[in-house]
Amino acid sequence: MATRSHIGVRNTDGTIDYIYCHYDGYPQHNGKILAEHYQNINKVRQLLDLGSLSILSEEIGEKQDFNNRTTHNEKWCLAYGRDRGESDTSKRTAYFNDLLKDDNVDYLYVFDGDYWECYDTYSKDFINLYKTQPVQS
Repeated sequence: MATRSHIGVRNTDGTIDYIYCHYDGYPQHNGKILAEHYQNINKVRQLLDLGSLSILSEEIGEKQDFNNRTTHNEKWCLAYGRDRGESDTSKRTAYFNDLLKDDNVDYLYVFDGDYWECYDTYSKDFINLYKTQPVQS
């Protein structure tokens, strides 16, 4: 069973650019990866440009065969568009309150340029997951 999440970045106009991630959306996995490996706004935007994910990993990586699990690089994200050739997987934009209406996800992660926050759709809590320092590049 999947633990689904949205991963996004807050824009200056109050909207959130976001993508869908199918697996391992819980804070101990996706939250930890985001906090430890996606602390730079440019890298976060590159992740979102990848589009919807099957699996979030430490690195964005390169194209790999989606269906051949034995050849996957475990450190690279597995993306529906890049790796499986699906269409309509691009990032989307919505207001936070509209994202909360999506009961098909378990967690919502939002990067505001300084830190990641996580909204648990079951407990209805919006918490500061991990305080991070933005990395300049």
